[in-house]
Amino acid sequence: MTAVDPTRVFRKLAYNNALANTRLYQACAALQPGEFEAKRVSFFPSIKATLNHILIVDWFYVDALEGGTLGIRAFDKEEPFDTLAGLSAEQAKVDHRLVLLCETVDADALARVIDLHRGDRIQRERADDVFSHLFQHQTHHRGQVHAMLAGSSVAPPQLDEFIVADDARFRSGELASLKWSETKLMR
Repeated sequence: MTAVDPTRVFRKLAYNNALANTRLYQACAALQPGEFEAKRVSFFPSIKATLNHILIVDWFYVDALEGGTLGIRAFDKEEPFDTLAGLSAEQAKVDHRLVLLCETVDADALARVIDLHRGDRIQRERADDVFSHLFQHQTHHRGQVHAMLAGSSVAPPQLDEFIVADDARFRSGELASLKWSETKLMR
């Protein structure tokens, strides 16, 4: 029996993350005026607030995984972007950074302890645990946006058709927009 390669697992999760964010932002781009910032029932009060939160937390954790010290300054502005276009561009940038991290990570890097700058303290965690937390956080809040879309003029998009080979027929648009190939995704 062949052992599971944890670097492949995290790489695939990073690809899935970018593909799901691409699809979610494409769906949000079809919202009618006022729906993006409309008050909704969820942990955060709007699609805009939730997407901003996802981005901010990505900034925080990706920076730490890169060895940076951004820390809580990532949270300086509760909603750094007022428009979907601005959010989308910044989310794509941080998704790209996360993909690059996961494409280059090895077993030793996954086991290393990283510093999370929390302002009054340094939280020390294993990199693989931080990656796992970050992907769970993304999925959790994307699900909230997905549910909020159900109360809008836009049908919530399918967000889980990216990881397995059989799903290739569902992801061609997202792969094209990211300039990725099936070969890249399935390696």
